[in-house]
Amino acid sequence: MRTFAIVALIVMGLLVLYFNGFFIPPPSQSYRPPSASELREEALRRGLRPVPATWREAREAVANPNNPLNPEKIALGQRLYFDPILSKDRTINCASCHILEEGGDDNRPTAIGYHGQPNPKHLNSPTVLNAALAKRQFWDGRAKDVEAQAKGPIQAPFEMAMTPEEVVARLEARPDYVEAFADVFGGEGITFDHVADAIGAYERTLLTRGAFDRFLEGDDEALGPEARAGLNLFMRIGCKGCHGGMSVGGQSLQRFPLRRYNSLLVPSSRFVDGERWFAGFRWQKPRGDEPYPFPDIGGFHGAKGQYLFRVPILRNITRTAPYFHNGSVEKIDEAVRIMARHQLGLELSDAQVQQLVAFLKSLEGDPVPYEIR
Repeated sequence: MRTFAIVALIVMGLLVLYFNGFFIPPPSQSYRPPSASELREEALRRGLRPVPATWREAREAVANPNNPLNPEKIALGQRLYFDPILSKDRTINCASCHILEEGGDDNRPTAIGYHGQPNPKHLNSPTVLNAALAKRQFWDGRAKDVEAQAKGPIQAPFEMAMTPEEVVARLEARPDYVEAFADVFGGEGITFDHVADAIGAYERTLLTRGAFDRFLEGDDEALGPEARAGLNLFMRIGCKGCHGGMSVGGQSLQRFPLRRYNSLLVPSSRFVDGERWFAGFRWQKPRGDEPYPFPDIGGFHGAKGQYLFRVPILRNITRTAPYFHNGSVEKIDEAVRIMARHQLGLELSDAQVQQLVAFLKSLEGDPVPYEIR
């Protein structure tokens, strides 16, 4: 009993110290935020890259040796992308769930398909913008490229609800499509693989540029002070470890969440002036068997049920709410807090959250109007 009382007093003392900020260090007088040029150099050193401004460079960045790009194939893919002929009741098309003007998704918690059916696992539509830069497609990463991905929604019974044979038959009944496929694919004519190749070719042109790209290319004024602070934080606390490359994500599968916090008393740390500091303990209501820090709507648990998810592309992320695989989180600042806490083990201050959101806004951009030749 005496031992229990001593332990209880120690715990209470730690809690008092924590809530009075004892474990959080004062700002370091020696810490100096990096200059714009230093920040740019660090971002480039860590593999962040601007989206090319010219088609010659962009074509190299998105090239697929199994699906060579040419203007005719891209034009055919664009027609198919917007044509409801690929859906069973001819009412929806690729653009129904991947709206180019809305960040490349549909801003719904879950996709709605044939006869108004929602995705049975309540999965959120990922953006199509910059998707060609990713190494994996779909939330579980099961498709290796945009060509393979294009086949999925067309055949899914709750999306476009077609079979490959129905797709070919419909297109062969259209003389204009017969001619277009012959021009692009020669004597092979219309096949389901060629439909996917054409759509994939068009999607490979859907790259976006914005303030972040101009900053990486040398424009110090492209990012304001808050966005620069957010970029610095993004790299220093570890976000860059998963969200990398030209697409700022989409390159790997990662476990989510890494930290479950199922106990009552959990350790906490904060990031102050470039360093991680232990910040005491905090009370945490046990979540029991809940797998996520938000409602488990749809019961989707990632690749092979192992809580492995494709890392989202962060370009245009501020335009693609709601967030996470089942669209359970409406606000970007809440999504940032969840990621920091459950992936990095960090408690971010309000100012740090706003800095990261300011950086994420710099990743907004519209599709580049490439002169494709």
